Amino acid sequence: MKLLQAKLSKYTAPQEAKAAGVYPYFRPIASEQDTEVYINGQKVLMFGSNCYTGLVNDPRIKEAAIEATRKFGTGCAGSPFLNGTLELHKQLERRLAEYIGKEDVMVYSTGFGVNLGVVSALCGREDYILWDEQDHASIIEGRRLSFAQSLKYKHNDMASLEKQLQRCEPDKVKLIVTDGVFSMEGDVADVPAIVELAKKYDATVMVDEAHSIGVFGPGGRGTCHHFGVADDVDLIMGTFSKSFASLGGFIATDKEVTNFLRHHSRSYIFTASITPASTAAALKAVDIMIDEPWRQEHLWEITNYALEGFRNMGCEIGNTSTPIIPLFVRDNMKTFAITHDLLEEGVFVNPVVSPAVAPQDTLIRFSLMATHTKEQVTYALEKIQQVFRKYGVIA
Repeated sequence: MKLLQAKLSKYTAPQEAKAAGVYPYFRPIASEQDTEVYINGQKVLMFGSNCYTGLVNDPRIKEAAIEATRKFGTGCAGSPFLNGTLELHKQLERRLAEYIGKEDVMVYSTGFGVNLGVVSALCGREDYILWDEQDHASIIEGRRLSFAQSLKYKHNDMASLEKQLQRCEPDKVKLIVTDGVFSMEGDVADVPAIVELAKKYDATVMVDEAHSIGVFGPGGRGTCHHFGVADDVDLIMGTFSKSFASLGGFIATDKEVTNFLRHHSRSYIFTASITPASTAAALKAVDIMIDEPWRQEHLWEITNYALEGFRNMGCEIGNTSTPIIPLFVRDNMKTFAITHDLLEEGVFVNPVVSPAVAPQDTLIRFSLMATHTKEQVTYALEKIQQVFRKYGVIA
């Protein structure tokens, strides 16, 4: 056995979970993503999706993707920098710039690629990146690739952020990067306070709206618009793989920034363009989110219903106030076992263990879509209460 294989063979956590019959990953779904899906021939309720708008199976989205494929083919066979820019891409960028309220938009092939390519490119060796300790992995990887000095602040702690800002040289670029809604625990960033600190210390603000578009703000525009500070946030990031029911991502900002990024962001220049189908799907989703406010309204109705239900049964749910509801278990194998048992009961949820969260913060991630019914949520609450009691998570 070569040295690499010998080293990697010591990683046995998946094998141990499989041997215990509770391995919870790569569960193949044999149907469309919807509030109900089929796994191993069994119909189960889906409470593990990030499509908060419920548009992922919408016939209008499907038709838009089909028509784009007929016209432009299945792929672009190159990056946007060279042969991979379609007129459809430019149409989407203009629509998103109008939707978010920024001068310009760049469309990337994945949301991960947006954060990786933007955060890594913007700051030089003498500059600073300030990031929340619970930021998404894509932000963390972006700051790792940057030559800038990296300063971490405590989660949603403005005193900690200000202390780090005070460490920065006043005449150097200071980029504050935060999630709008934090993806694992569902709490909301204090964007107004971050903006105020940015003004005080002449810093730049970037907000990742991946989990807040379609949920917060007028027309689902995200937390920056929800708090009324979008004009003061310099860069707004979004992904198409959640509320937009597609694949890809974007950065919305001013033209000076996009001009630089189009010629320096490596995950943009060296990645093939988003497919025509994905582009058209995202474009259609923007219009539907604006035209159908009932989706956002119903999402909040069932979110508040679920939050009340979990609190009443004694679940520990942290500081969430969003359709992402963390159910803390604080034990890896117990988290896997609960996930397994809930699937047997017809409820699909996601286990979240380290490194997605700290080892002591292991949880079940329960997420909602605008197309869930109250009856479906009620069933899930009953089954979760039953299984959590079995494992002693609640009394």
